[in-house]
Amino acid sequence: MDDTCHLYTDLAWLWPMWGDASSVYAHYCRHVTSLIEQHAKRPVNTLLDIGCGGGKNVLNLKRQFSVTGVDLRPTMLAQARELNPECSFFQGDMRTVRLDRKFDAVLMDDAISYMSCLPDFAAAFQTAYAHLKSGGVLVATPDVTTETFQQNRTSVTPATRDALDVVFVENVYDPDPMDDQYETTILYLIRDHGRLRIETDHWTMGVFSLDTWRRVLRETGFEVHEGRYNPGEDEYTVFACVKTR
Repeated sequence: MDDTCHLYTDLAWLWPMWGDASSVYAHYCRHVTSLIEQHAKRPVNTLLDIGCGGGKNVLNLKRQFSVTGVDLRPTMLAQARELNPECSFFQGDMRTVRLDRKFDAVLMDDAISYMSCLPDFAAAFQTAYAHLKSGGVLVATPDVTTETFQQNRTSVTPATRDALDVVFVENVYDPDPMDDQYETTILYLIRDHGRLRIETDHWTMGVFSLDTWRRVLRETGFEVHEGRYNPGEDEYTVFACVKTR
């Protein structure tokens, strides 16, 4: 099955309905902020959100920092700008983008999951390193690792806005546990005034062991600190990585 990207193109209008920026994203951003404050070896005023998507993390982080966002998809950047008109956003590939400035902190959230091979995975962290000032902190959170991946896990998220009802059904599956990839399939049940429309997405994602995360981050040049984030049912490993030079 070929990869699609409807959620980031023609179905991008659904993204604001999937995940509440004022609750789920706010809770995570408070954790990110505490890690930055704990590990930074310099004053932190500026933050770069690499893979910012529709700007929900930016909405929360801009309360503490001057935030700049980077994302590959123009449709998502348009949403991020509408949600955060006072912030700057740039289109770019997280593996190769280079802005003409450095930041006190960098966030790399679930967009890192789209790095589906080791060279791309390493390149994304090199991008983060290149944009950090000495003493700055990168916060990176794996959605899943080899140790935490649950075969055929399925989650269901309903959402309602005006006369629109949407159910997001997300399934993850690994056809070959010996490689560094898994599949995410999304089913969108869209009812506009009760009339049903069904759409699907399919993405190839990257999954790496915690040892691979540690090794790649250290080889990039970071001083690596590792902790846990528990927003509810699930618990995640979070890396706070300091650029020491």
